[in-house]
Amino acid sequence: MTTTPTCPCVPSAPPHGTTGPNGGPTYGSVFQTLEGGIGYWAGNRFHYGPPKFSMNATSDCYSHEIASPGWPFFHSSGPLPDDLLGIAQISNRILVPPDGMTFKGTPMGELLGYAYMALPLTDEQSSPQPTGTNSWTLFVNAKNFKGPVACYVPETWSRIAHDYPFDVGRGLDARGSTGGLSGAMEINTVPRYEATDSDGVSYARIPQLQFPVDARDRTTLVRDTILYSKDAIYDEVLAWRDGGRAPDGRFKTTGMIRPKVGTGPIGYRIDDTPISGINELAQPSIFSENTFGLTWTNGVRRGVGRFPTFYRLESGTWKAVDAEDVPAETGLREASFAPPGKNPRPYSALPLAGSWATPGPAAGPFESRLADGSTVTYHWYRFVDQPVFQQYDRTEEEMNRLQAMIERMHSTWRINGTYLAPPSAGRLVSFDPNLIVSPPKGMEVGYVPIVTHQAKTVASVSESSLRPAASSDGSSGS
Repeated sequence: MTTTPTCPCVPSAPPHGTTGPNGGPTYGSVFQTLEGGIGYWAGNRFHYGPPKFSMNATSDCYSHEIASPGWPFFHSSGPLPDDLLGIAQISNRILVPPDGMTFKGTPMGELLGYAYMALPLTDEQSSPQPTGTNSWTLFVNAKNFKGPVACYVPETWSRIAHDYPFDVGRGLDARGSTGGLSGAMEINTVPRYEATDSDGVSYARIPQLQFPVDARDRTTLVRDTILYSKDAIYDEVLAWRDGGRAPDGRFKTTGMIRPKVGTGPIGYRIDDTPISGINELAQPSIFSENTFGLTWTNGVRRGVGRFPTFYRLESGTWKAVDAEDVPAETGLREASFAPPGKNPRPYSALPLAGSWATPGPAAGPFESRLADGSTVTYHWYRFVDQPVFQQYDRTEEEMNRLQAMIERMHSTWRINGTYLAPPSAGRLVSFDPNLIVSPPKGMEVGYVPIVTHQAKTVASVSESSLRPAASSDGSSGS
């Protein structure tokens, strides 16, 4: 999701230069984006087999990324500086760890529905720069959790205009998404081994990439793509905030568009050298007007399709080959891949300081062990007291109104309700049950769990007696 200006979105090129020449001269294609999804990333510290779900966005031409209520996209052990925080936790029932949200068991083709929807949770602001009302909110549809999770506060997008008036009104705080919609599965920074045999021929090995395959030799990657208008939920929430009746949260179909999906051959490469043989094995396909995936012609065993792991360099192209075609002298057949680092550095905001400490949490610390072998520590904050809001000079009246709106959500929208439409086929995946939490007594409404630390689980540490019992009974909370 992007919003695009017609002139340079910053007075000079983004400082770190990672956007490269493709971003100039307007840098419109990288101005502001809402991204994230299900995947594996090079920065993940806690590996457990299945993928994870992560939010991510950039509000200033990829100069910074914001992926959870405290952290960037895996880059840093410490949280973002107070004045770069951008995500507000909305749900009082699910944790958002900095290393991504884990799933239950070993998913094999189950689906996760998700959408970023603009909600009018706050009023327009005139300072520190003009700011619109769009709180882009992540909604998810899983078997054991449905509803809003967290949102990007409007100032996340407008602060780029603080010293650059051209951007006033051009950010995602004030505008909807523009441009084409694309779905992608990014395979980035894959480790590999390379070796050369006695004849000078080069070979490479990468980890096994595999996908669930149905009885028709197909892997469904994306289905039921829908574009919603403001009529879907924005207008109802605005009326609710102004004293109207509570909506049930179900996205309305007024103004809805089901786009026709298209695809083409996918390019694969090792560094800058192209790979051949994969598109012939797993062909990108459209199964219906808005269902996309892979059709397998080979490589399927026991319901799992597997990409090649061995390659031979031929005439400037890495060609997929079988294991028996790789000379034993290279040692590649016996090579193995292990997660990077046995003791990854924790993500930590402890000891709490700055926006994390003032006004600070109302309860905690609590702990929960996740399926990826990590333990998260979290504290309960009154919604408007969570760290992201402390950088802004909003009036007490405005904050009280925002707090009251979230309390209505917690009282009305349940985690077993209907928000996104259910999938037209297939089953929903379940989040890791230990992500699902219940508020402490007396904090059932208006308080949210904020992760303050995530580290590898130490064997001697028992399940914390401080963690409230998880609940999946559909009790109140979003």
